[in-house]
Amino acid sequence: MRVNVPKVVSTRRPQHKPKLGQHFLASDSFALQIVDALGDVSQNTVLEIGPGRGVLTSLLAKRVRRLIAVELDRVLAAQLRLRFGMFPNVEVIEADILSVDLDSLFGPKPGLRRPGIEFRPEPVKVVGNLPYYITSDILLRLFDYSKYLESIVILVQREVADRIAAEPGSRDYGLLSATAQLYARVEKLFTLPPGAFAPPPKVHSTALRLTIAPRLNELGLDGDAATKDGFIDFLKLSFGQKRKTLWNNLKSNYPESDLRAALAEARVKPAARAETLSLEESAALFRALRNHRDGS
Repeated sequence: MRVNVPKVVSTRRPQHKPKLGQHFLASDSFALQIVDALGDVSQNTVLEIGPGRGVLTSLLAKRVRRLIAVELDRVLAAQLRLRFGMFPNVEVIEADILSVDLDSLFGPKPGLRRPGIEFRPEPVKVVGNLPYYITSDILLRLFDYSKYLESIVILVQREVADRIAAEPGSRDYGLLSATAQLYARVEKLFTLPPGAFAPPPKVHSTALRLTIAPRLNELGLDGDAATKDGFIDFLKLSFGQKRKTLWNNLKSNYPESDLRAALAEARVKPAARAETLSLEESAALFRALRNHRDGS
């Protein structure tokens, strides 16, 4: 399935006709702020999602050690290759970011690993303009490869940014908030008006910076893949029906006696809702449930 990723386009060049749902960044000043938000990238690889006609790409190409631009649109990808063909540090990949194997891009290359020498991934920074309907999918995929990533600077709809940065107990706190904050420190940087895009959307957008700092070990979730996936599944179940209590959301997957005992052990009230729990409290409940399951 093809996914339309919003593109970045310079106002100084003829515009590629946007597809449904695309809004192209058309402000050079905001583009500069976005690139600056990545910090010093002279020794970094940067992964750019949806470069479009390359307004960010043109800035990054002069700053980064290596730039990988993933563009879904075939015409735009071809134009980018022509435009940046003389830059040895720029690689354009025509692909859906959700299908790109980041291990093949950033992991150890076959035949180059030496026995006894631990592979240390190079620090990768990510920049992109993400559409609402796949923001969660893209972030979750990036978090799956967090071992390669240092930071992520993204443009999303302002309402989505509010959800990602929301604190427990607030109306906007949900699965996306909890997952993002499990993997990163979230900062809202600045807001862009509709006029910064072409065509202008009906909503404002916000630039976010996510500094990768996974909290799995800190939360007692030892970091192995099974535990990480189990906790993500637990969060999905907890937030499954936001108006329901934790008890009602969880009871279909856990024996009632285990659930009651785990809630008491984690000091969480059965009538509590998932959005009222901090990550520490959610992790405590997950660990308690896992201990009861393993002990039964």
